[in-house]
Amino acid sequence: MESTVDITIWLAFSAGVLSFLSPCTLPIFPGYLSYITGVSVKDLQEKGNLKLKVRLFIHAISFLLGVSMIFFSLGLGATVFGEWLHQLLTGASSVLVQRIAGLFLMVMGLVVGGWFRFSTLMKTKRFQIKTKPTGVLGSFFVGIGFSAGWTPCIGPIFASILILAASSPAEGALYTSIYIIGFALPFLFLTFFLSYVKWIVKYSEQIMKLGGGLIVIFGLLLFTGQLARFSNYILRIIQDTWFSNIG
Repeated sequence: MESTVDITIWLAFSAGVLSFLSPCTLPIFPGYLSYITGVSVKDLQEKGNLKLKVRLFIHAISFLLGVSMIFFSLGLGATVFGEWLHQLLTGASSVLVQRIAGLFLMVMGLVVGGWFRFSTLMKTKRFQIKTKPTGVLGSFFVGIGFSAGWTPCIGPIFASILILAASSPAEGALYTSIYIIGFALPFLFLTFFLSYVKWIVKYSEQIMKLGGGLIVIFGLLLFTGQLARFSNYILRIIQDTWFSNIG
């Protein structure tokens, strides 16, 4: 069971990274930084300005706190729903929950990879803010608006985490937290290294296909009940490699 949780944590982290790298988030990332800080994109890309970097970091943290509040609230709701569902379907019937979750994950993976499309899931609903945010608190509220407005676009990815939270309520808060960390780390990294954004955008389609494929495989393992066996297999490979290198 513990190894199953471990591999699921990695999936949750990867889903967070994938959400940030998605076509509806990464391309507008420099523009968002410019908006919340009031600094032009050209000035943001300037190297060696430590004072500006510190300002960017503070605003980025505030922005991410707003994003995290919405994401975590949704994850908590999925966890509560999952607990209710598991109480309703106890014993052998609880296997049904895992199979439904696995089926949904496979569908979401196909959507993320671009092999199956739901037009409603790929649209963004952007909040129109007429006045620029003022200070760090303004960045926090823009983060709330971002997470609420872009959730439909990153929906297939984030839905995978909500499904995991519902199917494993005991770890629901953990999976959501790891997802948020996966979203936040590349955000903070690229805050300091904006020059890498164009390069990543260039390969975003391949990244999304890889991520979608991983979600499909994970969903298949969950549906067939082979996730624990696969997790133990991966764990043995890692342990054998580690001990052989030490030896």
